[in-house]
Amino acid sequence: MDLCLGSCGGHVRALEQKLRALNLYSGPIDGIFGGGVESGVKRFQSTYSLPCDGIVGSETWSALFPNVPQPESELLQRPLAERCLALTGAFETSAGFPDCFTGLAGDFDGEGISFGVLQWNIGQDTLQPLFEQMLRDHPQTMTQIFHDNLAHFTSALSLPHDEQLAWWSSLQSPDKAEIFEPWKGYLLTLGRTSSYQQIQMDHSAQIYSDALALAQEFDLHSERSVALMFDILVQNGGIDSAMKMLIKADFVALPHGDIDLTGEIVKMQAIANRVAESSRPEYVEDVRTRKLVIANGTGSVHGRDYELSSQYGIALVSAA
Repeated sequence: MDLCLGSCGGHVRALEQKLRALNLYSGPIDGIFGGGVESGVKRFQSTYSLPCDGIVGSETWSALFPNVPQPESELLQRPLAERCLALTGAFETSAGFPDCFTGLAGDFDGEGISFGVLQWNIGQDTLQPLFEQMLRDHPQTMTQIFHDNLAHFTSALSLPHDEQLAWWSSLQSPDKAEIFEPWKGYLLTLGRTSSYQQIQMDHSAQIYSDALALAQEFDLHSERSVALMFDILVQNGGIDSAMKMLIKADFVALPHGDIDLTGEIVKMQAIANRVAESSRPEYVEDVRTRKLVIANGTGSVHGRDYELSSQYGIALVSAA
């Protein structure tokens, strides 16, 4: 597993500690691969005549940690449904696995808060069912996290819709860029629990099922195509019948002859472009970039580099 800008977790924390010991990094030991860590890695690579790309691949890892095997991502062993969720979650939250499950945003968009890997929110009533399930199925965990404030949290869920929005808004800075403590800490702790992560996966299961069906409808069979459809369903709400007709017409004009899964790439590119062009004008290029990264298997979204096969285990192989 390569470590690069945007990576997070225990292995990044070990990297930060190593770079600090070498006087190459002076930032926090927080397990987040940011610009300071990248700068330290590049300085190390330059000193040891390694490719100076700021990425901790096998060669750089071996130089930093002799005789220590390069870490493998736990995500790569998970089912495809969870890998697709983690990829779209990274796009949605700008955080890698598993920190994407703690993605938290304030009321910048009038939705109260957005929380979790797929940014469920209060305004559209998509977040409340997850909170309610957690309260119902894991009351002891919720008590351990929220303590005396659990009653306030529970009561807020029973308020009328507009009052729920107002309650969450009252817990934020005037510009809605920051959620006040202790509520921010409560939510981040909740997002890190295995039980709440499982609830998030449960609530995304239907999206994955729909993604499989949508891929089959376009005669696409690779893991990457399922990931593309999953992301379209989350970000764009799906593909309507008129767009399906346009996409299938595009397919007719595509070169034929590829009989293996590599032939799916041009189809996925066609879908990516059609979906992007149907978006609101201000989002067209953002949607196009995100979808083409999946179609091509590599690229950059919002300054974060993606390589789907090595980072997410999503490859141009049969999803079956």
